[in-house]
Parts: sequence; C-alpha cells; structure tokens
Amino acid sequence: MRSRYSVAIIITVVVLLELISFVQLMFARKGIRDEVVHRAETELLVKNLEIRNVMVAVETAMANTLWTVEHRLQWPDSLYVDLRRMLEQNSTVVGVGLMFTPNYYPQKGRWYEPYVVRLPNGIIEQDQIGSAHHNYLEMEFYKSGISAGKGRWSEPYFDEAGAQMMLSTYTLPIRDGKGKIVGLVGADVSLEWLSDVINRDNIYSKSFNIVVSRNGKLLVGPDKRHVMHHTIQEITASASDTTFQVINREMMEGKSGHRKLVGIDGQKKSVFYGPIEGETGWSMAVVCNDKDIYSGLRRSALYILLLGLAGLALLCYIVYRTARSARSLRKAAADKERIGSELRIARGIQESMLPKQYPPYPERKDVDIFGSLVPAKEVGGDLYDFNIRDGKLFFCIGDVSGKGVPASLVMAVTRSLFRVVTDHEDQPEAIVMDINESLADMNDSEMFVTLFVGVLDLTTGLLRYCNAGHEEPLLVGKGVGLLPSADNIPVGVEAGKSYKAQEEIIYPGTTIFLYTDGLSEAEDATHAQYGKQRVSKTARQALAADKYDPEGLIAAQTEALRRFTANAEVIACVSCRFPDAATVAITLVNF
Repeated sequence: MRSRYSVAIIITVVVLLELISFVQLMFARKGIRDEVVHRAETELLVKNLEIRNVMVAVETAMANTLWTVEHRLQWPDSLYVDLRRMLEQNSTVVGVGLMFTPNYYPQKGRWYEPYVVRLPNGIIEQDQIGSAHHNYLEMEFYKSGISAGKGRWSEPYFDEAGAQMMLSTYTLPIRDGKGKIVGLVGADVSLEWLSDVINRDNIYSKSFNIVVSRNGKLLVGPDKRHVMHHTIQEITASASDTTFQVINREMMEGKSGHRKLVGIDGQKKSVFYGPIEGETGWSMAVVCNDKDIYSGLRRSALYILLLGLAGLALLCYIVYRTARSARSLRKAAADKERIGSELRIARGIQESMLPKQYPPYPERKDVDIFGSLVPAKEVGGDLYDFNIRDGKLFFCIGDVSGKGVPASLVMAVTRSLFRVVTDHEDQPEAIVMDINESLADMNDSEMFVTLFVGVLDLTTGLLRYCNAGHEEPLLVGKGVGLLPSADNIPVGVEAGKSYKAQEEIIYPGTTIFLYTDGLSEAEDATHAQYGKQRVSKTARQALAADKYDPEGLIAAQTEALRRFTANAEVIACVSCRFPDAATVAITLVNF
C-alpha cells in the first residue's frame, strides 16, 4: 500500500509540475499581451497627436485666411496675395485656392478658381485653374464642403490640374456680408507627409500601420500598390477570416478596439485601431504579427524553470505534510459527515415549518389544498404558506435570493412573519409592507425575497393581492392568461417602501397557478430554459384535458418538466381550491 501511495504521489507531483508550467506560460503570455496592448494604444495616441498637430495648424491658418478673403471679396484679383501669404507661412500645405459658386464674378466666367501652388523646386506659382476641363463644381470635396457648411477634410484624390500629387483638401465655406455661402477656400496637404509620420518608429520590426479614409480608401499601408487605388474592403475581400469585415466596418464607423485574426498570409495577427480625431473622418490601425509579439517569450524560459524548481520543492513539502496529515483527513471526513447530518436535521426542521397535512382542513368542504416542498440541497430558500381566517384564504409564495443555510434562515423568518401578520391584517399590501420592514431592518447580508401575497374571499371570489417582484401567476379557466401584476420591488431590499395592491374577481372554475422561477428557468442538457411559454402551454393542455384542478395541474407541470429536463432534482408544489368558485395552485420548483 505504501508503494501504491508513493506512485500516486509521484504522478501527482508530475501533473502538478506540468500544471504549474502551463499556468506560468499563461501568465507570461498575458503579461506580453498586456504590454502589446499598451504599446499599440500608445502608438495610436502618439501618431494621432502628430497628425492632429499638423491638421490643427492647417485649420487655424485657413481660418485666418478665410477672414481676410471675406473682407476682400469685392477685389477678386487681390485674393492671390492672401493665398500666397498663407502658403508661404505653412510648409505642410502644397497648394491653396478659392472655389466660387457659378458666375459669382460674372466678368470671370462660370468657373473662378484662383490657385497658388508650391512646386517641388520651392517656386510658388499662381493661376486661375477653374474651367470646363477642371470643373471643380462636380468634384467631391467641393460638393461636400458646400453642403457641410463648415470646415471639412475631403476624401483623398489625385490633383492633376494643380499640385500634381495625392492630396487631401481642407475646405471652409466663404460667406458674403449677408452670411450666404459663395464659395470655398481650400488647402491641399500631401499624403506623402502623412505616410512619413505613420510609418516612423513601428513598435515591432515587422509590424505596420495603415490609415483609411471615411469611405475605406487606403491612404497609408505597407503595399504602395494598394494606396489610393483600393479600399480595405477590396484588399481583404479574399480573406477567409470574417473578422476583417468587422474591423473594416468599425474603422469606417470611427470606432476603437483591438481584435485577433488570421491574415491573408496565413499568420495570426493582432489589430489595434481607432479614429484620428478631428474633421478628417480617417481611422488608423496598428497591425502586429503574433510571431513577433511572443518572440520574447523564449527569454522567460529561465524564469519558468526556476519557478518549476520552486514548485517542485513546494510539492515535496506538500507530500511530506500529506503523509503526516492522514489523521487530520479522517477527522475532517468525520466532521463533514457530522455537518451533513446536521444539515439533514435542519432540512427536516425546515420542512416541518411548512404545511404538509392534506387536506389541511378536513372539516371544510369549500376548500381543497395540496402541496409539498423538497429543497434541491439539504436546505433552501423557497417558501409557501396559507391559512384561513374570517372566511378568507390567506396564501403566499416566495423565493429567497441565494441558496443553502442563509436562504433557509431568511425563508423561515419570512414564513413566520407571514403567519404573525396575517393573524391581524387583511390587506395584502399591508402584509407585504410589514414583512418588508422586518426583513429590511435585519438584512445585513443584503438578501431579498420575491413574494406574492394573496387574500381570497371564499364567498365572493374577490382576490386582493400584492406581487413583490415574483413570477406572475396564471389564471386557468375559460382560457389561460397572466394575472396582472404591478411593478413592486422584492421585500427586504429597502425599508420604508410602499407596495401597491391589486384585485381581481376569480370566477367559478378558475384556477390560480403560482410558481417560482425554478420552474420557468429549469434547463435541459443544452441549457435551454423551460420558459414561461411552456408553463402556459402545459396549463392549456391540462385545461383541454379537464385536469386543471390543483393536484392535476401541478401533476401536469411536473410531468412536462421531467420530460423536458432529465436532471431535475426536485419539484415542489402546493395547491388550494374551493369548489364552485375558484382554485389557487401555488407551485415551487428547485434545482
């Protein structure tokens, strides 16, 4: 036996060592992953700030130029001076121009577009480039700028008539003295500058950054063949990983995030993306290969080895202590059995507090009650109770939040409070309020109880009730429907709360069916819930078979539930009825 015991210890040690190594690897990967997330988010932030600094400088300079232009509108030829000055003072701008509405200056013709451009050799030239061949009135940046009525960055484009390069234009509307928009002033920014900023100092040697426009056009990317020629949707159309489509959509919507995917090259990648602040509508993404991200994990091998040795030493100590603690284990087993016995006794005490004699009022012919309760564990928190006083049936059903001994104690207190309060109180809302005050006053454990209290006049069929967060009962008679329930919070949550009562006439032959969420939320092997619809469906079937008396209705629900979920541990029910008037079925289901 000592030999088998030693072999078991050795196997345990090996398994635990492997487990420790696995846990260490997972922690190491998590640490590296957290670092990558931090570095990528920092990269996005830094690049964003660099781009915004340039954009804000252009936007500010354009606002100053706009003010000057609007004060010189009556001298169209003098506007070149303002454009040249703006270009000379901003090195990032390659061209600046004005685009007026058709025939704004009749003497200039339909198209008037004064434009000043800085050539590659540094010489500044000016010209009126508006014409039928360069019809800016049909260009996207002009239409969108006019319709926007405010500062706006255009979709990137190739300017053949002016700067002769890939540009994005920032436009501001020009207004005359009456506030009417009469044109645009625009500044062209080269995308070559943008590419320099984006591709500088990547976080890994093989990582890369991309920038896309608001319409998905690739502005900056690792493959220059795609830049300005394709959208990210077109580039990733052949990818089998659908995560590409999710990222594409969220980038165009200006959202931030990070996701993992399998790239077109078959390698696993991590993509971090976010919008570029401002009016551009652009988004940026940082793309890293997982192979690069986790290349540093090998450097952690030594630390893992040291941790493994430490774990082995710890396991040896555990084995040593285990050999000496057999007596303690036997004692613990005995204690466990004693606790189990005490819980079974507690279960018996709890069950003894609930009605268990049926019929409970054999001397009465106007009421028939049936019920049972068996907790899923040794003790539980579901409760029901009923009594008759002054020709009225007082009944309740409740469900304590939580399980086990704490819930059973709250259950016992709630049931006792119901008995005490209904001895002198007839109004269901007052009964619930009294119970709530008592539970809330001693609710240090922050547990609560969903509770339904009903008071049924056995002679008139008038039901007055108060529902404190419990499942809505069913009315089964001429049909199957829900008993309307006001929006009251469970008892024990907050002292001083007021509760609203309702009333309903229960016509002869009608059954009131009450249950806890253990019935509707019971699950089958696939974790699908039994659901309120099945509760109603089963009630309709019982009604059609004329077996909707209290015991028959509960039996129908019990059988339907057992067919639905084979692992149902317990079904507990209570029903009460008075002939030729109404029926009340109170049902509790625990799992």
